[in-house]
Amino acid sequence: MDLFDKLKVEEGALGQHSHLPKDYFMFPKLEGDIAPRMKFNGKEVLTWSLNNYLGLANHPEVRRVDAEAAERWGLAYPMGARMMSGNSVHHIDLEEKLADFIDKEAVMLLNYGYQGVLSIIDAIVDRKDVIVYDAESHACIIDGVRLHMGKRFVFPHNNIENLEKQLQRAKRITDETGGGILVITEGVFGMSGNMGNLKDIIALKDKYQFRLFVDDAHGFGTMGKTGAGTGEEQGVQDGIDLYFSTFAKSMASIGAFVGGNPSIIQYLRYTLRSQIFAKSLPMPLVIGALKRLELLRTKPELKDNLWKVVNALQSGLKKHGFDIGTTKSPVTPVLFKGGLGEGANMAMDLRENYNIFCSMVIYPVVPKDVIMLRLIPTAVHTLEDVEETINAFAAVKDKLDNGVYRREEIIAITK
Repeated sequence: MDLFDKLKVEEGALGQHSHLPKDYFMFPKLEGDIAPRMKFNGKEVLTWSLNNYLGLANHPEVRRVDAEAAERWGLAYPMGARMMSGNSVHHIDLEEKLADFIDKEAVMLLNYGYQGVLSIIDAIVDRKDVIVYDAESHACIIDGVRLHMGKRFVFPHNNIENLEKQLQRAKRITDETGGGILVITEGVFGMSGNMGNLKDIIALKDKYQFRLFVDDAHGFGTMGKTGAGTGEEQGVQDGIDLYFSTFAKSMASIGAFVGGNPSIIQYLRYTLRSQIFAKSLPMPLVIGALKRLELLRTKPELKDNLWKVVNALQSGLKKHGFDIGTTKSPVTPVLFKGGLGEGANMAMDLRENYNIFCSMVIYPVVPKDVIMLRLIPTAVHTLEDVEETINAFAAVKDKLDNGVYRREEIIAITK
């Protein structure tokens, strides 16, 4: 058969809503300045779908530095891969400042979070080693694990008893192969919002002699006294051997980093294929990241504002009887019972009649009979935004409970 014959895009479970514009549910377009209120489908909506936790995306100081750096350096500089011709004093300065902030001895900059995680896993394990990872790990971790030529074992989310069973299996193998064990989890899980049980995982290190790699994309900037992440929040930063985060959340930019022991970071500089064979992070992004990190360090009110909104939103939802799962972070999932069609209609109703834009999460991320609407609070949301949203959710929950969304089509969408 022709290779391309099997690559047709299926409409999938949302096919029943194929009368909608193609960019309504998938690849939606939010327009205007990055802010709690933007334009969608021709009208203003209150949006809860941007990972702009600290409100830095449109911060005047950030916008100024980004513009000045782009004017001075352009997007081409430095030209070439970091190892060959793409290094600069500013790249080194950012790494040193990040290392100090997260309390690690060394840091390496990465161009992107997804490919960075995948490539780190590929670089540090071989066929003699065993990977043990949390079942709810992000796709970048799953894809990195798939590259591994040795054994890998998964443990149910945050199940420490089962983790120890997998570690026992792993140790039996590494005792024979002479390899090592890598445990991978997240600091804050991006869908549920709960934290990885880092303290109990680290408590097993002496017994099983493994190394711990933590993806803290949603924890960096939001968790801990200074915002240094989930390790700081749980008081176990020293027990994390490789600490990773991305600039795409709290830093509202592009790029990522990994921190740890200087010898291991040095090893990664010479083996991380996604960096060795890629152009260096452009200077405007580096200069912009330095400014963002400065604001993280010197303006604690950004995180304070975020948590004021988080606490108001989450306590308000719970007070009104909503199920927000086990979140311990700004990530706020709101869970309902219902099918995909009901979820799609509820999301449409929120957007079209209540001017609330949030992400709908469907199977297989959640069970088939669960609808998840995920809210991402930011430091630039207001308490009035929170009240408006809770009132809208109360209205649509009442409709859901009364079967309104079981109809095939409830809203006319126009462009």
